[in-house]
Amino acid sequence: AGIDVSGLLTVNAATGHAMILVDRAGENVIVIHAGANRALTDQQIDDAIGGASKGDWLLLQNETNLVPEAARAARKAGLKVAYAAAPFDAATASEMLGHVDLLVVNEVEAAQLSDHLAQPLDSIDVPGLLITKGAEGAMYLTADGTVAVEAFDVTPVDTTGAGDTFLGVFLAGLDADTPPQSALTLAAAAAALQVTRPGAADAIPTSAEIQQFLDAGAEARKG
Repeated sequence: AGIDVSGLLTVNAATGHAMILVDRAGENVIVIHAGANRALTDQQIDDAIGGASKGDWLLLQNETNLVPEAARAARKAGLKVAYAAAPFDAATASEMLGHVDLLVVNEVEAAQLSDHLAQPLDSIDVPGLLITKGAEGAMYLTADGTVAVEAFDVTPVDTTGAGDTFLGVFLAGLDADTPPQSALTLAAAAAALQVTRPGAADAIPTSAEIQQFLDAGAEARKG
């Protein structure tokens, strides 16, 4: 797929893996064995960050250890930090709030974090907050206001990885200085395509496929 794996490390531990259960409606439950994902050391994190440039994004989530430490090290090095608070743990998420540029939660996680902090989520002091809402779309909150996108109407086959796909495309858009509304639309299209296919990583569409999906929708509306 052309992905740079030069930062991949091999350690003396079982590879992390996930067992995914999908029902007839395409919804999923995931059982995770962390394995090597939780064998990271501070030195490995520092080495990885040392190869980045100021302004680069570090994307983190809760399947690895040392998440707060990695965020602090990245911020110190001038990187921007995006944090997807999944698998959700309220204590870890609250610890991360002072070290992120983009906090990403789904609507269930958003409610749980709000309850844990005893405050509305839109009052949390983070530069950017992305809330994904499945078939209801998503919203992006910053100091400049809130932008939202509706989900595209598709028939899901497997929703595994939809949130990851949405975030990956949205963050790539932000990194390329795409306006947030356009980045949300691209992300929604990517997630819509992804859920119509079985699997997780294998189901993620290419940028060309995303654009074809949007162009087809625009032509259908004209018709």
